[in-house]
Amino acid sequence: MGLLGQGFRLGALGIGATVAMFAGLTATEAAAQEGATTPCTSHVTDWSVCVAQEPKECWAVTTYKESVNTKEGRVVAVRRGDILFMVFFRPDAGVKGQIGFTGGYPFAPNSTVSMDIDGTKFELFTEGEWAWPASASDDAKIVAALKRGSSAVMTARSARGTKTEDTFSLLGFTAAYDEAEKRCS
Repeated sequence: MGLLGQGFRLGALGIGATVAMFAGLTATEAAAQEGATTPCTSHVTDWSVCVAQEPKECWAVTTYKESVNTKEGRVVAVRRGDILFMVFFRPDAGVKGQIGFTGGYPFAPNSTVSMDIDGTKFELFTEGEWAWPASASDDAKIVAALKRGSSAVMTARSARGTKTEDTFSLLGFTAAYDEAEKRCS
C-alpha cells in the first residue's frame, strides 16, 4: 500500500481531534476535578483509556518515559509537540486495534519509524507527524508483541535531521487495550 493509502487508513480515524483531546488532558485535570469531563475514562498504570461518542471511538494511549534527541551524534535540546503512542478502535469504520504514533514533529519525508518491543522489531510508515503499520495484520502482530513486552522504543528522524528515540512503558497496556476494545465493541 502506498503512502496515500496509508494516510487514508490513518486519516479515517480523526486522529487530529483525538490528539487534541488527549493533549488537553493535563491542562483540564483541574477542571475535571471541578465537574468538567474529559474523554479519558480511566488510567491503567502507564496507559489511559479514552472514549469519544461522535463518532464512537475508543483508544488506549500513553506518553514517553524517556526521550533522547541527537544530531550528528550529539545529544541536542529540541522543541517537540505531544509524543503519543496509541491503539484505536472505531466500530463505525471497522477499525479494531490500529496502532498510531506521533513524535511531536514532522517526520523526514519518505522515512520510517523503527519500533523495538523488547528486541522484536517492526517498521512504521510515516506521513506528516504520524506513523503507523502498513496493514491491520501488522497491527495485530504489534499488539501481540506489546501484550508480551515491557517497553517499546520508537526511533525516528525529523524533517530537520534530528534522530529521536522515545521509550514507552507497556505497564498496563493489556488491560488498557482490553478496556478500550470492550468500550467500542
